[in-house]
Amino acid sequence: MLGNLGQLAGLLKNAGQIKQNMEAMQERLAAARFTGEAGAGQVRATVDGRGDLVSIKLDAALVQAGDVEIIEDLTCAAVRDAVGRSRAAAQKELQEITGGLGLPGMGDLLGGPG
Repeated sequence: MLGNLGQLAGLLKNAGQIKQNMEAMQERLAAARFTGEAGAGQVRATVDGRGDLVSIKLDAALVQAGDVEIIEDLTCAAVRDAVGRSRAAAQKELQEITGGLGLPGMGDLLGGPG
């Protein structure tokens, strides 16, 4: 507990630098791309580092098969995979900035749990 207080004091001391680091991280995440897939690559979803959907790619054979329910399910699975990858990368960056100190609510800045 006291170790966390020391880390927190260090964070507060360097608040200006942390703010700059957070802004830079937000820019990196906006530019980053994470692709998730489902159905052995038949559906691919790409999101940015904030988890915003950028694109969906469907295999032509999947579309020609015409099973809408499967396409919907695979699309959801691919998006979840991509968003999960995006959140994991954002969490890793956040931990680097905060020195591994878990601060409640910080994940909310990235669209994930804090």
